Amino acid sequence: MGKDLILELPTDVSTIQHAVEYVMRCCPTCPEDGRRLNLNFRVGLTEALSNAMLYGNAHDPSKRVLVEVALEQGTVRARVTDQGTGFDPTSVPDPTTSENIAKPHGRGLFLMRKLLDEVSYNDQGNQVTLVLRLQSGGALHGGVQA
Repeated sequence: MGKDLILELPTDVSTIQHAVEYVMRCCPTCPEDGRRLNLNFRVGLTEALSNAMLYGNAHDPSKRVLVEVALEQGTVRARVTDQGTGFDPTSVPDPTTSENIAKPHGRGLFLMRKLLDEVSYNDQGNQVTLVLRLQSGGALHGGVQA
């Protein structure tokens, strides 16, 4: 994965909004993709960072979260890696079924799967890769809106 933007964040949920805003400012903005980037990618990245900090790193302030964002052939990829032991994403129950609707777990994973074109995990389960395909094939711009 090409790395156009790399961030290392402390395990502190108050950093999530700032980090996501920074990534969004660096992403391409154009009429064809702006809405999908602004909603789908923003929500997916926010959920991935929240899960990494809350579940992966278990609120441990000594641990960090690595965020790598790249644009490759008309897709924006974000890879989020925590320092936790990982998990099996197939073991998380579907939050939309009647028996799970009131349970608090699995909603973030569900949102990521629904909003992004691809969501995949490494074998350890401490890294998620989010992919959003772009219509325009734009490029990342180091902190400057296109």
